[in-house]
Amino acid sequence: MRATPAVPPEDTESLLAKGAQALHVDGDLRAAREFFDTAYRRAEEDDQAEAMAAAVVGLSGLWVQEQRTAAGVEVLLARLRRTLTRCRPGSLAALRVRVRLAGEHDYPIGAHEGMVRMLGEARRSDDPVACAEALSLAHHCVLGPEHGALRRDLAAELLGQSSRSGRRGDLLMGLLWQVADLFLAGDPHAERRLGCLRRELARRDHLAVRFVASAFEVMLAIRAGRFAEAEALASACAARGTAAGDVDATGWFGAQLMAIRWYQGRLPELAALIDEVARSDTLSPNDNSFFAALAVASALAGDFRAAAGAVAKLGDLDDLPRSSIWLVTVSSAAEAAFLLGDTDLAATTYRLLRPFAGLPVMASLGVACFGSAHHPLGVAALTTGDLDAAVAHFRAAVERNLAIGHWPAVVLSRLRYAQALTLRALPSDVLLARQHHDAALEEAAAMGMAVPDESRKPRPAVSCVRQDNWWRVELGRRVAVVDHCVGMAHLATLTANPGVEVPAVALIGSPGTERLAEGSRQPVLDSTALHQYRRRLARLKAELAAWDPDGEPADVRAEHDWLLAELHHGSGLGGRARPFADGGERARVAAGKAIRRALARISAADPAIGTHLRGTVHTGVRCSYRPAST
Repeated sequence: MRATPAVPPEDTESLLAKGAQALHVDGDLRAAREFFDTAYRRAEEDDQAEAMAAAVVGLSGLWVQEQRTAAGVEVLLARLRRTLTRCRPGSLAALRVRVRLAGEHDYPIGAHEGMVRMLGEARRSDDPVACAEALSLAHHCVLGPEHGALRRDLAAELLGQSSRSGRRGDLLMGLLWQVADLFLAGDPHAERRLGCLRRELARRDHLAVRFVASAFEVMLAIRAGRFAEAEALASACAARGTAAGDVDATGWFGAQLMAIRWYQGRLPELAALIDEVARSDTLSPNDNSFFAALAVASALAGDFRAAAGAVAKLGDLDDLPRSSIWLVTVSSAAEAAFLLGDTDLAATTYRLLRPFAGLPVMASLGVACFGSAHHPLGVAALTTGDLDAAVAHFRAAVERNLAIGHWPAVVLSRLRYAQALTLRALPSDVLLARQHHDAALEEAAAMGMAVPDESRKPRPAVSCVRQDNWWRVELGRRVAVVDHCVGMAHLATLTANPGVEVPAVALIGSPGTERLAEGSRQPVLDSTALHQYRRRLARLKAELAAWDPDGEPADVRAEHDWLLAELHHGSGLGGRARPFADGGERARVAAGKAIRRALARISAADPAIGTHLRGTVHTGVRCSYRPAST
């Protein structure tokens, strides 16, 4: 009986061709890796240097650092270096290997200098394939927020080179990079370019690029407030990523789910999942965003110890690599600082984010969007007690979120804008705060979005302890030491009884109660206040007179009407100061003034504790401290 002849193994050239088809035409990263891995082994056995170079470059994939496990990274780097020793110096094969080595070195540490130098060499070689590969890898290495203009130039050049390289993958990568760049910049024409990418993919699919395009669709659904649709799209996107063999499938799904739950007010539900993903070896080594997200989720759940631990894992924010997730990491740290009352962390995040205020906060290539960077800047300013800056940033955040059509972010920025205005409490702030708060509620209802109730968020409670002639005020890990004053005794009473309404007369105390009950001729507005109010009112009247009645600014009109009402309430016949009606009113004013003086001292010692107290201490005929729902 004749033996069945063995099927001869595929030759190296055939394996390289199949790998190139899988990678650049089909976008099947898993199949490409298998073909190129076998081709590399064959070429190494046969000492074929150029085939080794083609195989190891193909094995590296479309993206920088497709290998994430410690073993996978070291094996790839060893193969690249070994191949380089076999290649003829100055050859095209050696150039392609050196380009890839530069990318694999720079990206994990957030650098790009070596990659840009190699791009220069590739350009000088005038080889379209080497140039296309170098352009795409260089683009991947400059995804930090400061490199927007450079990225746009690289993507345009890559599209031009694709006509010379003849590889469809280069064309698709050029289009994809352009779409990502426009979304990262908050460009209103980003969706137009996404339409170009969709049409190209409709002609012939490419699994890897389709995965990224579907991630953009998830992001847009979240922006539109279509949460159920976005979650279904996110699951489908993750399945596409897994089918394509993309190592980012898990991390991107986690980021998308976090964005959905954040805007639904349900982020604490994901704390365990976030912790699991943060420890996954599928994440890029420069991805610290899940630590920051875990800090926010833990703090919202009331686990401040876990939140502080997650923040500590971030290390020095100045040392974080400037990658595609840098902006979302620092923005999440700003939110964590607010929840923890950490003014030092808040000040750092403000300094780092300030140059990028005009950008949207995007995860990775734009797979999830957390709204305008003005929002975390406002949060940081709110934490440090800079209410004027907080108001300005939240106002800008509302405008920018409207411009990019991020409706859930509009809601949250309106709510925080209203909060900052209420804390600042200028005459024109009250009406404006109410308008934005009501608008946020209306918009949230239209999307079925649960509006976060700030009063129900767990917060560390304040304690006030007197020691001789000074007070120790504690909020979580923060401590402020202030001199004794009457208002501190009032605050101690309120903070010792959270949620309890204490009459102002009771706070003033029995020694003065008799005198208060007798009434007083103290004016509601003293002569200085009356004079200042009247001068300001005159300026506002002149300002309004310069405007057309139909186009006059609402905030100026609101302040004008408020001052008019105050003057009417505070002055009597002939414009003389009106006295208080009774002792209860006197107690209200006296307690309010004393508490505000105490708050000013606390804010000077520790702005975070001061901001917390300004938002939770309520004065009036009855006073209270409400750090949470009680």
